[in-house]
Amino acid sequence: MKRILTTALGAIAVTAAAVWWFALRAPEPAMAQTAEPVADASGTSEQFGVTEMTMGAEDAPIEVIEYGSFTCPHCARFHNDVLPEIEENYIDTGEVKFTFREVYFDKYGMWASLIARCDGGTERFFGLADMFYSTQSEWVRAGSEGAIADELRKIGRIGGLDSDRIDACLADGDKLQSLLEWYQANAEAHDITATPSFVIDGEKYSNMPYDDFAEVLDAKLGE
Repeated sequence: MKRILTTALGAIAVTAAAVWWFALRAPEPAMAQTAEPVADASGTSEQFGVTEMTMGAEDAPIEVIEYGSFTCPHCARFHNDVLPEIEENYIDTGEVKFTFREVYFDKYGMWASLIARCDGGTERFFGLADMFYSTQSEWVRAGSEGAIADELRKIGRIGGLDSDRIDACLADGDKLQSLLEWYQANAEAHDITATPSFVIDGEKYSNMPYDDFAEVLDAKLGE
């Protein structure tokens, strides 16, 4: 492996050591879909200097926040099969503002997040997120930590980032620390223990198929 990649991954490990305890928790199994009122987590992005990754009209009548991990198979199925329909039928029509917030249950999801956020733009982020999820079954089984990191870097390059930029993003300890603290604050505010989880206009829902999702959105649009 290139020396610069080794240095970058080492920086991640050292910076995260003090706060990695919550990122090592195994995600709990997804429960049946229910709606639960949750606390307001607005303002955490500004507090930690983290950019919210959103799609849709800022003034859309419904706000959907997804909490997902790049290593979560259920999240991959949601992004590959359900989100495209939500995007076509609700986001692109101006009815839903969709925000994706990463959950860091493991280091590999963090590495993917650092690469996806590398240029700070939402278009690049969602493009890379689509690539990470559509190829998840391949890169998560690449083998060693170094092999997985190489696969993630390869996806980043295919997505338009150059190698030096990817290395710099992986070595950005300050950004990693901010993302971890931002994740923890949001997870505590919304009581996130499993992925994917959704907060729809202030109510928390667990994973659900498109038909159930559409039923919830249609009901809220009719209120």
